[in-house]
Amino acid sequence: MAKISNPAQNEASAIAKGTLQYKEYGRLILFGIPWPFKHYEVYDNELTITSGFLSIKEDDCFMYKITDVELSRSFFQRLAGLSTITLFTSDVTDKTIIMKNIKHGKEIKDFINQESERARLRRRTVNMQNIGFNDDVDSNLDDLN
Repeated sequence: MAKISNPAQNEASAIAKGTLQYKEYGRLILFGIPWPFKHYEVYDNELTITSGFLSIKEDDCFMYKITDVELSRSFFQRLAGLSTITLFTSDVTDKTIIMKNIKHGKEIKDFINQESERARLRRRTVNMQNIGFNDDVDSNLDDLN
């Protein structure tokens, strides 16, 4: 294991993530057997996805960047007690994060939904959508005068 060059910085980073709330493994749909090559860690302020066998990839997404959460269950997933959670984010690397074949799907979805809203309020981040607003702004402003 590599030596940490700045332990204080590492500790500050761990504190910023918050406490670990859920750790789930992607599972094989057959019997819901854990598949150790992909796991999800849900913290108070971050979601971390670690995948790989020989080469390991770790991807983080801040909770405040999660804008919508969707839960789905296929017939075979329901038989095995598994779910798929789809997260729609404003993250640069992943606009859509799919957590496939995980246990406790509804509980995790609800937690992510509530924590993402709390994180946006803490950071005072406002999501504004231009629903029904015309792209041709100049012509609309002229009509108002």
